[in-house]
Amino acid sequence: MSDHASDFVLQAISFDTLEGWKDDDPSGLFEVMRTCRGQITDVKPYRTGSLGLSSEDLLPLLAAAEDFTPLSPESARAFFETHCRPFLIRRKDGDSGFVTAFYEPDIDVSDRPDDIFRFPFYRRPDDLIDLDDANRPAGLDKAYAFGRLQEGRVTAYPDRRAIDQGFLEGRGLEIAWAKSKVDVFFVHVQGAARLRYEDGRIGRITYAAKAGHAFSAIGKLLIEGGEIDRAEISMQAIRAWLARNPERVDEVLWHNRSYIFFREAPVADPQAGPIAAAKVPLLAGRALAVDRMIHTFGFPFFIRAESLTHLDQGRPFRRLMLALDTGSAIVGPARGDIFTGSGDMAGESAGTVRNDADFVILIPNAAAGRFD
Repeated sequence: MSDHASDFVLQAISFDTLEGWKDDDPSGLFEVMRTCRGQITDVKPYRTGSLGLSSEDLLPLLAAAEDFTPLSPESARAFFETHCRPFLIRRKDGDSGFVTAFYEPDIDVSDRPDDIFRFPFYRRPDDLIDLDDANRPAGLDKAYAFGRLQEGRVTAYPDRRAIDQGFLEGRGLEIAWAKSKVDVFFVHVQGAARLRYEDGRIGRITYAAKAGHAFSAIGKLLIEGGEIDRAEISMQAIRAWLARNPERVDEVLWHNRSYIFFREAPVADPQAGPIAAAKVPLLAGRALAVDRMIHTFGFPFFIRAESLTHLDQGRPFRRLMLALDTGSAIVGPARGDIFTGSGDMAGESAGTVRNDADFVILIPNAAAGRFD
């Protein structure tokens, strides 16, 4: 799936024809929108994606939300109807959009390694640098956003296999150690975790950087190898397969060369969601990870996934969400990752989400005219 804006169009629609809109209650989004406004105005604007919508385009909506308190679902919807226009994201190849889901795992850890806690979460190494067109070596693919700087020379950073085999040992980069290499791998996929230490402390880690290699889905590897039927693929199915085949765990995990580094995050409120790429806490069921090369954080998206029913008590998933995160596997104009929350139950909900979906972006009125 390409990330170029020329591969899709925005089709103006009306709220009246937006199926499921009148059944949604987006009241919970206003507090998050106020936090987004603070991030944009007090820290720095979000990066503008190739669609061309900027933080400046978003600010009138966020400013209007600052002092607005919805008194009912109808009033919350009316706010967006007043301040935005909806546009269906239509891919030129005719394919539908697609959603998966992610969550924040709870992981038992130790702050020192032993025979049980052997698998580390690493901080960002000091020889890992951000790459752009100015410093990327000619032989390194443009997809690499990070590389290794050593003695003035930039190269690709060692991959998952090299790091698992000890490349970073002895550098004091470990945040904590987990019991399971598979648990660590899936935290890399999710991009965040709550850490439960042996003495009862709760910590939190979130994405800081990556080694730079492309994400390669191990589910796809297992499907193509005939190990798991395509119709049965899920996080739970992958975990079960790895548990049944311990001798092949390294082979399968190393297929995904991408490696994630973390930073410790504050835990002012353990019940609040993790702070992800948009630098605001994620709201379960209302936060969406998008392709940040195309889209800009903070914008509202109405997601309609008729076949996705287990997240909404058997009803089709039809919700207004905010783009607040991104991910290596989230590529394309109508591709999203739904945040389901923290802990095991959220993981059970997230693990089986693989559904076609319609993506409707709500564009503030002043900017909407550019897309007619």
